[in-house]
Amino acid sequence: MEFQPHATPKETGWIEVVAGCMFSGKTEELIRRLRRAQIAKLRVKIFKPKIDNRYSENKIVSHSEQSLPSEVVSSAQEILELSSDAQVIGIDEAQFYESDLVEVCNRLADSGKRVIVAGLDQDYRGIPFEPMP
Repeated sequence: MEFQPHATPKETGWIEVVAGCMFSGKTEELIRRLRRAQIAKLRVKIFKPKIDNRYSENKIVSHSEQSLPSEVVSSAQEILELSSDAQVIGIDEAQFYESDLVEVCNRLADSGKRVIVAGLDQDYRGIPFEPMP
C-alpha cells in the first residue's frame, strides 16, 4: 500500500459572525476586530451594503461613533470581485444582502481569508433574517 499524504490547503480561512439585536454593539465589535487585524499589518477590506447610508455613505459607523472606511456594494457578489488581495474581510449590515452572502462568505473562507460578518439576526417580529442565522 502506497502512502498518500492528506492534501491540506496552504492557508485555512474561517468565518466569524457577530449577530444580535439593534444597539447590541455588533458594528462596534466588527470595528474592534478589524482594527486588531490592521494593527497586525494584515490586508483588510471592509464592505457595507448600498442601502445603509444612516451615518455615512462610505464608512461603517457604530452607535458610539467609531468608524472605519468601507467600500459600498450593491450585492454580495461584488465582495468577491473586490477582495482578491485582502486577508481579512469585514461585512457590516449582513441582513441587507441576499441569501447568496452565505455562498460568498464560504468561497472567501475556502480561499484562505478570515471573514467577519455583522448583522441583525432577526426582525422586529422575531423572524430570522435569511442570510444571518
